Amino acid sequence: MSDDVGILWEELSPKLKTFILKKVGNRQDAEDILQDVFLKICSNIDQIKDSGRIYAWIYQITRNTIADYYRAKRDTIEISDLSETDITDSDEGEMINELVLCLKSILESLPGKYKQAVKLTELGGLTQKELARKLGMSISGAKSRVQRGKAMLKKKFLECCKFQFDVYGNIIEYQHKEDNCKYC
Repeated sequence: MSDDVGILWEELSPKLKTFILKKVGNRQDAEDILQDVFLKICSNIDQIKDSGRIYAWIYQITRNTIADYYRAKRDTIEISDLSETDITDSDEGEMINELVLCLKSILESLPGKYKQAVKLTELGGLTQKELARKLGMSISGAKSRVQRGKAMLKKKFLECCKFQFDVYGNIIEYQHKEDNCKYC
């Protein structure tokens, strides 16, 4: 199987890279997408029943991966991307703005691998399966990393502030536990 993928890589990678580059217009993104395409090929090549349709199958994977790229790009927002214009002046908006700043600070305090996992999944829109693929790890490993990161984030948030929730679980009020919280 790995020999088959190696042959496909030699034969198709330049053509696919050109195809992807025309669609995304960025060489680095095209290389990342090409790698994702070949990971998908490696993972699913055993499922091919009609070897005569392998090129159509590969180009369909490529088109789907490009669509995933644009979907992820559309859904991605970084906390650091929040501009001053996103900040509102209502009481609720003021509370949200304070919590976002606190969240950003707490998120930055997490150990690197957990911070990355939470950012890529919760803010970047990646699924845990996509995270696993991106980081070259098992899906269960990616799930554990995201869960541990979220648990650390929650623990630090609860150490920092006291929250009141409505019946739907929405935060309706919060107070800092200490005046000199290191995160807020």
